[in-house]
Amino acid sequence: MTLTDRLASEGFDVDSATDYASGLTKATTGTYDVIVLDVMLPGGNGFDICRNVRQKGVQTPILMLTARGQVVDKVVGLKLGADDYLVKPFAMEELLARIEALVRRSASSAAAATATDSYRFGDVAVDFRRAEVTKNGAPVELSAREFKLLRYFVEHRGAALSRDELLNEVWGYNAMPSTRTVDVHIAWLRQKIEDNPRHPQLILTVHGLGYKFAG
Repeated sequence: MTLTDRLASEGFDVDSATDYASGLTKATTGTYDVIVLDVMLPGGNGFDICRNVRQKGVQTPILMLTARGQVVDKVVGLKLGADDYLVKPFAMEELLARIEALVRRSASSAAAATATDSYRFGDVAVDFRRAEVTKNGAPVELSAREFKLLRYFVEHRGAALSRDELLNEVWGYNAMPSTRTVDVHIAWLRQKIEDNPRHPQLILTVHGLGYKFAG
């Protein structure tokens, strides 16, 4: 209640859920700019909600709150598709700053998606609204992170993107992964969309910097 009241007083339109079941329903069916998700919930946990949200293709930014401070819990949340992670107790100012950062990123992505809800390159088609990718008409199964990475490439096609920029924009400024994580995810993405992943024609390596999307 305190958190809801404070966010409302800061001008946010807040919808809250007090248990796992209602939280899962709202998170997977509602339309939000950001989901602030507590790990410990009556009837379940936030990790399961995060997993369900991403499996359903919902790309809403997720900020996870928890009393757990272990690195393993942060890694679990981020691997499940969370965009940021804040350990209790926290300063309200820090929470507000992180929410505002996620709202800005969400608004930027939404504007780009509105400008082009779909994109086609070669035999690959991307439907941003439905979070669906097909190659030669057959579905391509991408993780939530791989889809975000592909969308960022499409939105910035032709630009040379550093690993640090990709980490910051796709994983989030407070994410734990290293630049090696970017390389691993790009290798996975190439396996799924390139005709010959060993000689990529879409996601090109820019030596000494990062990558460039040439689709």
